[in-house]
Amino acid sequence: HTLQNIPETQVTTLENGLRVASEESHQPTCTVGVFIEAGSRYEDAKTNGAGFFVEHMAFKGTKKRPGSAFEKEVESLGAHLNGYTSREQTAFYIKAFSKDMPKVVELLSDLVQNCALEDSQIEKERGIILQELKETDSNLTDVTFDYLHATAYQGTALAHTVEGTTENIKKLTRADLASYVDIHFKAPRMVLAAAGGISHRELVDAAKQHFTGASFEYKAKGSVPDLPRCRFTGSEIRARDDALPLAHIALAVEGPGWADPDNVVLNVANAIIGRYDRTFGGGKVRVLGVQQGEPEAFSSVGKLKVKWLTVSPYLQNQSSRLAALAAEHKLCHSFEPFNTSYSDTGLFGFHFVSDPLSIDDMMFCAQGEWMRLCTSATESEVTRAKNYLRNAMVAQLDGTTRVCENIGSHLLHYGRRIPLEEWDARISAVDAKMVRDVCSKYIYDKCPAIAAVGPIEQLLDYNRIRSSMYWIRL
Repeated sequence: HTLQNIPETQVTTLENGLRVASEESHQPTCTVGVFIEAGSRYEDAKTNGAGFFVEHMAFKGTKKRPGSAFEKEVESLGAHLNGYTSREQTAFYIKAFSKDMPKVVELLSDLVQNCALEDSQIEKERGIILQELKETDSNLTDVTFDYLHATAYQGTALAHTVEGTTENIKKLTRADLASYVDIHFKAPRMVLAAAGGISHRELVDAAKQHFTGASFEYKAKGSVPDLPRCRFTGSEIRARDDALPLAHIALAVEGPGWADPDNVVLNVANAIIGRYDRTFGGGKVRVLGVQQGEPEAFSSVGKLKVKWLTVSPYLQNQSSRLAALAAEHKLCHSFEPFNTSYSDTGLFGFHFVSDPLSIDDMMFCAQGEWMRLCTSATESEVTRAKNYLRNAMVAQLDGTTRVCENIGSHLLHYGRRIPLEEWDARISAVDAKMVRDVCSKYIYDKCPAIAAVGPIEQLLDYNRIRSSMYWIRL
């Protein structure tokens, strides 16, 4: 019943198509954000990186508040300003005191409608972005996932990185950035979301006052951005570098788009696989002492009697079979499954970091776990995974910023906010047969996309990995 006590999400659509959504809670702070249907998937080879560049420029002054005046005004409210760009979404949000909500709405409207894009600031940010690109190259997890997109979605817009290429960042002009803003920052593509100690009516009033001027018409018929289908290609990218200490490997099959109900089942499957990091501990545990009735279970070491046993997964923090194997046999430094969704496709897979000589064993165990999910997932592990997933969903909504982000993303992805009560019902409906059927649909005998970086000599040939995507069964 607690899930039913969560305040409802109220949604109002303004005349120009802007959706205004909020969840009211009696808190002294609030987070207000603008979430826009724009990102690197809407760019082409020449403009890739424009959205990321615009995000940088957004905080560097508007026509009304030039230069650092915008950031100073946010600071004077004691507020936090942030933003991000992904492949299909761009967001700007401000966390502030609840009483300042109308002012925050006005600041956000200024930011998305009147971005100054001053030439001097563009050149300054160009240098900063180029530096950021260099730093990104040293984060091998990010590099691996960018390679995974590049190979899985080769020849399509989803292959682009969010940040763009160094070549593009050096070339992009003010006109390119202005054109990007003009095409994508349209009212029907935007959601104004808020969470915290605010009133929905006041939020709508502030939005009507400040966002009414947001453009909602396109000058030319052909200028409306559309999303061409991004096909998935089973393939691989290997960036071998034996000078690096650890190998990063990601393997994925094509998953469903955001709105597909199969996502819930796949998220349960990922909860069964679990995640692991060496800092978690686990593995074989030495227990000292004498236990009556089973002397044969002990071996003498000096004057001590020692019993070795593998502690139950729950006791060693490893409820996942794969984590227990990884801990016991030192298969990897870390692994995590992922289910990355886009509007009409997705990547469902796992990423692990391992020593050069453990790659083959780790890949064997991980693919074996996939096959087990397809053929013999059990009710007990599905029940545990469902409980884990429920807890994770509630934990995700901790604080006004996360709730605000959840509202904005849901409205862009699903066209509505899906309440926790509904998620709970969807998770409850999952059973072991559903897990086996849905995993078989997406994983079994499918061609995976693979990205591997570092000392990866031991990674088997693509065809060998492909042949572990099914079992030869009588």
